Amino acid sequence: MDILHLVDRLEELFNESRAIPLTRQVVVDEDRMLDIVDQMRVSIPEEVKKAQQIIAQKDRILAQAQEEANRTVQLAREKSEQLVQKDAIVQAANMRAEQIVAKARAEAENIRLEADRYVVERLSSLQLELERILNQVRNGIATVEKDLYPDTAPSSQTQPAQHNEEKEPEAEPAVEASD
Repeated sequence: MDILHLVDRLEELFNESRAIPLTRQVVVDEDRMLDIVDQMRVSIPEEVKKAQQIIAQKDRILAQAQEEANRTVQLAREKSEQLVQKDAIVQAANMRAEQIVAKARAEAENIRLEADRYVVERLSSLQLELERILNQVRNGIATVEKDLYPDTAPSSQTQPAQHNEEKEPEAEPAVEASD
């Protein structure tokens, strides 16, 4: 299931929740929320698989570019050997072969750079999406904990995470549901 669809369902669950009068808190159906969180846990590895597929695609593109470069170099060598009969033709052929090799290498490098940029862009996008989802889940857990334990102050572990690009988020301990 698509992770964004699950996030929408989680948001819908909060929107449908009953408000506690005179507070900003709501009562959430714990079973439905935990079901959505479980589905998110299943869906996130699928998103990681997509990222791995992108990396595999990049590797295939690089392999194809290398193979094409090798073919181009081989063709250049074969042509230069055929033209060895005359000095002027040999010099021209050598220059042309070097140009073809340089062009093939430059094209292969450009393809590799474009593939690397694409992978970085997709992985960065996935990372931001996963961080956003993680923050939403943390906020949801914090909200539910406030409802479950209204008399206790929120612990530092259940505070909603602030987005900070320089600091990686710390792993959150598992929250056990009470009956």
